Amino acid sequence: MSGGYDLNLFVSPPDSSFLCSVCHGVLKKPVKLPCSHIFCKKCILQWLTRQKTCPCCRKQVKRRKIIYENKLRKTISRLEVKCKNADAGCMVTCPLAHCKGHQDSCPFEPMACPNEGCTLRVPCGALAEHWKHCQQRAQQRCPLGCGATLDPTKRAHHNCYRELHNAWSARQERSRTLLLDVLRHVRRLQRATSVVHRELAELGNFLEEDSALLEGTPQEAAEAEAAPEGSFWAEVGALRAKVPCK
Repeated sequence: MSGGYDLNLFVSPPDSSFLCSVCHGVLKKPVKLPCSHIFCKKCILQWLTRQKTCPCCRKQVKRRKIIYENKLRKTISRLEVKCKNADAGCMVTCPLAHCKGHQDSCPFEPMACPNEGCTLRVPCGALAEHWKHCQQRAQQRCPLGCGATLDPTKRAHHNCYRELHNAWSARQERSRTLLLDVLRHVRRLQRATSVVHRELAELGNFLEEDSALLEGTPQEAAEAEAAPEGSFWAEVGALRAKVPCK
């Protein structure tokens, strides 16, 4: 690609001293070689990647010897240029240095249609009118980001914040219902646990009473040992031997 400015961009033909010998355009970011020949920075760097000589005189060139021509650059920046949208109808001319500023506000600058799905580029000054009649305007996503796809009739009454609020309220209500359900299960589990604890306590008391009955008094134990085999006291003694003492 050419490193310099297109000659057709200028109101009057530039002086030949402002032209690059490589791209034949007007010098952009001019640099001077030790041999005094001047080129566009981009052009000469591309040239030096293939050959290490000056394009004009063929003298050897070292990249560290290149000098930036800032004074010449300022002179070129004052040359009068046409708007790049001149073929589209813009009649404005300005110094080259101000060209970018004009381009940003030029009513003939082509811009992409903001409607999703439309690929047309229309002049900036006609963009508002095109937007009103654009075929892709019939269906558009909510610009506030709720994700809804709206046609012109719905867009007039669409309240994104209200819909988001309603959705959030519904989610909160669902969360509250789930929380209440969990609390009911927890209370039911607590009641069941209390019943189990009470029954375990009663069972413990019952076992202690049975143990006391089986152990009896020392006199009863002696009688049981002395009792003949097969008698009541002999059976009590056998039961006591099977129950561990606390």
